[in-house]
Amino acid sequence: MEGIADSKDTPGTTDTPGSTDTPGYDSAATDRWAAEPDKRPGRTAFQRDRARVLHSAALRRLAGKTQVVTPGTRGNAWDASPRTRLTHSLECAQVGRELGAALGCDPDLVEAACLSHDMGHPPFGHNGEQALNDVAKDCGGFEGNAQSLRLLTRIEPKRFVKDADGEQVSVGLNLTRAALDAATKYPWARGAHPEDPGSPKFGVYEDDLPVFAWIRQGAPAHRKCFEAQVMDWSDDVAYSVHDFEDGLHAGHIDPNLLLAEPERADIFSVAIGRYVPEDTDPRELAEALDRLLDQEWWPHGYDGSAVAQARLKDATSQLIGRFCLAAEAATRQTWGSGRLTRYGAELVVPRETRNECAVLKAVADRYVMQRAEQEALRADQRIVVAELAEALVLRAPDGLEPQFRSHFDAARDDRARKRVIVDQIASLTDASARHLHAYLRPPRSS
Repeated sequence: MEGIADSKDTPGTTDTPGSTDTPGYDSAATDRWAAEPDKRPGRTAFQRDRARVLHSAALRRLAGKTQVVTPGTRGNAWDASPRTRLTHSLECAQVGRELGAALGCDPDLVEAACLSHDMGHPPFGHNGEQALNDVAKDCGGFEGNAQSLRLLTRIEPKRFVKDADGEQVSVGLNLTRAALDAATKYPWARGAHPEDPGSPKFGVYEDDLPVFAWIRQGAPAHRKCFEAQVMDWSDDVAYSVHDFEDGLHAGHIDPNLLLAEPERADIFSVAIGRYVPEDTDPRELAEALDRLLDQEWWPHGYDGSAVAQARLKDATSQLIGRFCLAAEAATRQTWGSGRLTRYGAELVVPRETRNECAVLKAVADRYVMQRAEQEALRADQRIVVAELAEALVLRAPDGLEPQFRSHFDAARDDRARKRVIVDQIASLTDASARHLHAYLRPPRSS
């Protein structure tokens, strides 16, 4: 899977003449690694990016990947199908498109970033991510955001170029520099976090540093571009609100418990250190929760009736609007009324708003993710990932899809072959991971 840095194509060439200019973005932002003609003159470079992400197989596979609650599990008779990585990404994209446009970003660019931000996440949600990081400890680790970059620039087959030896090498979707930068939530390599070198969060593997360096040409070190900040906040808004909605709809969250002091203390304990800084005063979180409870649209009860469903849906809309409008107003107050793009501004989210969002995350964490049956399921999922990796290490290329089989055969050493196996597992849905595990592993003895 090497070769991107040795491509004969000149990196950094723009779309061919005829592509519509995009206000607020220079030619460097619309560069692609490999030059290619536009199939339909008149489209902007970022409209092409959005279309490529939307039509990708990687995006479709997110329909079978866990967001919080595993698809197919049910809490009670009212429990509709829970959100998946795909529905979350679509909702994040809608939030980000509108917020970005209000601040002067190109809406197609922000939407493309929001649609693609979770593409690299493996089966079984963050649980699968942690298990796959254990598997990949001897080949550079695993991080869903770094995997997304790898997928967009290398794994998803859309555009090929010739390397120095004349071999065809994939450059993934061949998105613009701005689109790849906007999808990069953590613009640093493993161990290079600007404040915490031990952080598990990073945005690029060592193998992918050449294309990462191209993406980040001219960018301040470790700084997220403005569109990535919009994407990141839209992600927080979407999953905090919708995880709360799903938990309430499934009957896992009782709104009355949010008034009980022991329960509130548990919620704030979950939030501190995970969703807000460790030095946050619990009283700040109590004030944030109370502000939400005091809203006339807050869902103080839920019985599953059509009227209750409508009220709950209105509450989710109100929460999204509240969080986005607060960020928009604070950002405009600081940076003015002009077009805000790339590295010309920073997104400003008031502390009070971040606390409200964090409290919602903690409520869903406490009452949905920490349910006993969920932990039992997560334990089984970790076993599936570990055993699947073990089987593939022993049997590969047997068990690899044709795309990954060819990469495995071409890999230069064991480390590179292990990375191909990790790529294969990361691409699987929850169901296909279990299916491949059953194919490769003998039944467990009872």
